[in-house]
Amino acid sequence: MPSITSLGARIIFNSRGSKTIEVDVTVDRKFSGRACAPSGASVGKLEAQSFPDNRPEKALAAFNANRRKFLGLDASDPKAVYDVLRRIDKTDNYSKIGGSVAYALSIAAVDAAARAKGVPLFRLLNPKKPYHFPFPLGNIIGGGAHAGPGTPDIQEILACPVGAKNIVQALEMNFNLHKETRKVIESIDSRFTYGRGDEGAWAPNVTNDKALEIAQKAVENCGYRLGKDMALGIDFASSSFWDEQNNVYNYARQGIKRDTGEQIEFANRLIADYKLVYAEDPVHEGDFESMAVLTKKNRGMLVTGDDMLVTNAGMVKKAVGYGACSGAILKVNQAGSLYDALEFAKECKKNNIGIITSHRSGESVDSHIAHIAVATGSKMIKTGVLGGERIAKLNELVRMSEYDLIAGMAELTPAI
Repeated sequence: MPSITSLGARIIFNSRGSKTIEVDVTVDRKFSGRACAPSGASVGKLEAQSFPDNRPEKALAAFNANRRKFLGLDASDPKAVYDVLRRIDKTDNYSKIGGSVAYALSIAAVDAAARAKGVPLFRLLNPKKPYHFPFPLGNIIGGGAHAGPGTPDIQEILACPVGAKNIVQALEMNFNLHKETRKVIESIDSRFTYGRGDEGAWAPNVTNDKALEIAQKAVENCGYRLGKDMALGIDFASSSFWDEQNNVYNYARQGIKRDTGEQIEFANRLIADYKLVYAEDPVHEGDFESMAVLTKKNRGMLVTGDDMLVTNAGMVKKAVGYGACSGAILKVNQAGSLYDALEFAKECKKNNIGIITSHRSGESVDSHIAHIAVATGSKMIKTGVLGGERIAKLNELVRMSEYDLIAGMAELTPAI
C-alpha cells in the first residue's frame, strides 16, 4: 500500500492567468505526485464550487487546516481520499474545502501512487484490459464564452478524425485541419488577425452557419471525406444563451431568437447537413425532454450532456429516466474529487452512454486526463488543439502509445 506521508499545496496560476490550487502528495517518503485544479468559463449550475466564497486563499487555508487528516491513507484508493474529504466537507458542492482542493488532492494522490507502484496512471485506475485510445476532439473554430464579440454564438466547432488508424495520425489530421481552417478564413476575410479563443480555436467574425461552412470547406481542402475521414462536432453551450425569462435561445451576436422547438429543429438541421458525430449541450441544462427528443432522432452520433450532467452520477440516472443523452462529458473538477468522477463513469457505462473526458478552458500543463480517458474507456477526449496546456495532454497520448513496446500493451487501440 503506497501510504501518504506528506502533503503540501500552493496557489499558482492557470492558462488564463487566474489563481488556482496545486497540491503535492508524497507517498512512502520518496514518491511524489502533483496536480493543479483547472477551471471553466462555461460553468453548469450544479458544478462543484472551486473555492470557498470564490476565494483561492480560503481553499488553501482549508487544505492546510485539514491536511494531516490524509496522512497514512492508501494513495492508490480514490475512495479513501474521498471519504476523508467528505468527513471534512459534507456540502453537496465542496463549498467548505473547495472543489479545487478535492480535485488536486485526489489526483496528486493517485499520481504519486502510480509512481510508487511503477505503473502508468491509467493502469493503476483500471487494471482491467483491454484499453483503448479515445479520439481527440480538436476545436477549430470558437465562439461563445471562449471568444470575443463578433464570433459565433455557439461555443465550439470540433474536429474528430474518425478515419485515423492510430493516435499520432489522429493528432496530425486535427492539426492539418486547424491550419487549413485559418487559410479558409483568410480567403474570406483579409483583415483576419489570427485571433484565437481560450483553447486554441480560431475566433473569426462570422455567423454560426458561416463558421460551419468554413469548417466543411477546410475538411474538403485537406482531402478528407466529411464523416468518413474527418467528422465535425459542435459544443452549442446552449445554457449560455438561454433566456429563461422569455423562454428563448437568444443568439445575440447573430440577432436571432429561437424558441425550444426552433432550437431542436436548428440542432437537427446542423447534425444532418454537416454529418455531425457529436453535439454537446444542444439545449439548455434543465431541458431533459428536448434532449431526449434529439437523442432519439440522432442514434448514430453522440448527443452529449455537459452542463446538464456536470459529471454527477445522479444526473446520469435522471437523464436515463428521460432517455436523454447518448454521450456524457467527464470533467473531474465538475464533480470535485476523482472518486466522484469515476463513479460517474461507472454509471455512464452501465447505461451505455459514451464518455468524453474533457479539459477546462482554464488549464495547467498537467496531463492526467489523458490517463483518465483511457482508464474510463472514453470514446473521445477534449483537450483543445493548440497551446502548451493543451498539447501537454495530446503529447501524453503519444507517449502512451509506446506502452505496447515497453510494457507489452498492444491493446491500446482506437475506440471507434
